[in-house]
Formats: sequence, C-alpha cells, structure tokens
Amino acid sequence: MKIARFSHNDTIRFGILDGTALVVLAGDPLFAGFETTGERVPLGDAALLAPVIPRSKVVCVGKNYSAHAAEMDSEVPKEPLLFFKPNTAVIGPGDAIVRPPQSQDTHWEGELAVVIGRIAKNVKAENALDYVFGYTVANDVTARDLQRSDGQWSRAKGFDTFCPLGPAIETDFDYAQGEVITRLNGEVKQQAPFTDMIFDVPTIIEYVTAAFTLLPGDVLLTGTPAGVGAFQAGDTIEVEIPGLGVLRNSARDALVS
Repeated sequence: MKIARFSHNDTIRFGILDGTALVVLAGDPLFAGFETTGERVPLGDAALLAPVIPRSKVVCVGKNYSAHAAEMDSEVPKEPLLFFKPNTAVIGPGDAIVRPPQSQDTHWEGELAVVIGRIAKNVKAENALDYVFGYTVANDVTARDLQRSDGQWSRAKGFDTFCPLGPAIETDFDYAQGEVITRLNGEVKQQAPFTDMIFDVPTIIEYVTAAFTLLPGDVLLTGTPAGVGAFQAGDTIEVEIPGLGVLRNSARDALVS
C-alpha cells in the first residue's frame, strides 16, 4: 500500500492512497499501525508532504553506481561510502529546492530511499528487508563545488531543502525489479536499474547497522547513477521510480536580504 503524509484543513495527517482519495489513518503508521478513522479526503483537497520526517537521521551511500563513480573521476569504493543529511534538509513533493548563495554548481541526484520500520542493530543481510517499512523517491541535492572545496560532504549535502522525499511510501515494492529516472525540465538525464547498484539494500543495511543503530523513521538513500548535472533557478527536477511515483520539485535562488 502507498502511505502519504498530507496537510488538510491546516492539520497534518497520514493516509492510505486509494485511487483519488486518502483513507485517513489514526496516527503515524510507523508507530501507531494502520488503524483508520473512517474518513476519506479527496486527493485534490490535500497537499502532499514529505512522507516521513526522520526523527533521527538520513544515512546516504555515495558512489554506489560504477558509472557515477567514473563520471566523478573516482574509484569504486570497496565498502559502502556513508555520509549523513540532517533531517532539516527534508522537503516534500512540490516544495522548492533553494539554491544557496554559497554555491554556483548545484546538482540533482535521483535515488531510491528506504524507510526503516524497526530498531535495527547488527542486522544480517539475509534478514535486512524485515526491517524495511517501505520505499520512496529521493533527490540527493548536492552543492558540487562545495563538495570539492570542503574536502568532506556535510555542508554540500546538508543545506535546507537538499533532501526532497515523496510522494508516498510504498510498503510492498520489489526494488530489485525497479529503476530510477531523473528529468530536468522534461528531458531525461538519468535512467538506470537498481541492479546496477554496487551494494544492494540488504548489504547497505548490514553495513550501516554494524556501526550504528537505525531507528524507525530513519531513511537510507542508496546512491545515484550516472547523469548528474547542474540545475538553475526556475528549473523543474522530476525523479521517477515506476511503482513509487514521481517526485517533482522546482528550484529557486535563496532570498538574500
């Protein structure tokens, strides 16, 4: 099922997407389950938000596609290359990506996002998918010039608005049969199957949880394929994963006073 987080009548709620309506849930399904209220909200009357705001962290994997590592003039890592985004970077579908004045080279990176559903520590790959609540679409926005100049990635990856997520969480998705497609103003820039990942989702979960605990609502970004590039204010970036939906965001420059 597809789970959305939405705003309606100035109230933020969760619901199950059912055709053109949302079946309203009694609480956050990550913690309260799937009890419904009996209310249905027309999809056209709701504003979809980021389907999850991680209470703890967004854990990301860099250079997880060989072709992307090559376009970055980098070697393929021997182990998953991890970095974090703050939860304050998360925005939802339709929200604006804000290009900060510190960067003149801001890039899209379309990715599969994994939402964790249970406390996970020292999880083995063969059991890793038992800890997954569902999947959604992500854009790992990156200030590429700052990534190069800083020598580490926290600032370049962590600006407010640099982690669009959405439009919903699909709890029943075979990611191994999927692909990611990124478009800039309607033109395809990235397209690759998830079988091209160097490290698959179970391997990533095992590696991450050997180091630190994942909590319900934490999000894993699994890396981007080749085809990253710069966008400008006024551009629209769409990241599509068939079966999960299309995450669409426009860009604007920061308002500088």
